[in-house]
Amino acid sequence: MSSDQSPERAAVDRWEHFAHDADIGIRGWGSTPAEAFEQAARALTAVVTQATVVPRAEVGVSCSAPDLELLLVEWLNAIIYEMAVRRMLFGQFVVQIEKGQLKGTLRGEPVDIARHAPAAEPKGATYTALKVARGADGLWSAACIVDV
Repeated sequence: MSSDQSPERAAVDRWEHFAHDADIGIRGWGSTPAEAFEQAARALTAVVTQATVVPRAEVGVSCSAPDLELLLVEWLNAIIYEMAVRRMLFGQFVVQIEKGQLKGTLRGEPVDIARHAPAAEPKGATYTALKVARGADGLWSAACIVDV
């Protein structure tokens, strides 16, 4: 979990950032791969802002890949694309994964420079430190390095 989270949010947020040269690593955990992907997306948003993102609008995305690791990169890059072209931030994510197909819903709002105080602009999810796996604790984790 992110070390800067309040205790009341810690029960909901299951993600972290980890250092990697000039870029940043993101990792999410969940009881299913879909939940881990949702948490990784929350970590991606936290690279940009620590402010609350209000779910004013909804955007649907879909992507596919032959395995979960490549699907994670496709998912995160779909979010980065939507952030850039719509000039929005997203704070709520719903993911469904079935047979290499991901259907996702992003909920967020237009970037408000004064309120969101963007710290970085993600350029793309990479294959570096890419791993989607179930841990000994039964939780799935989804991680990779994001180019910022």
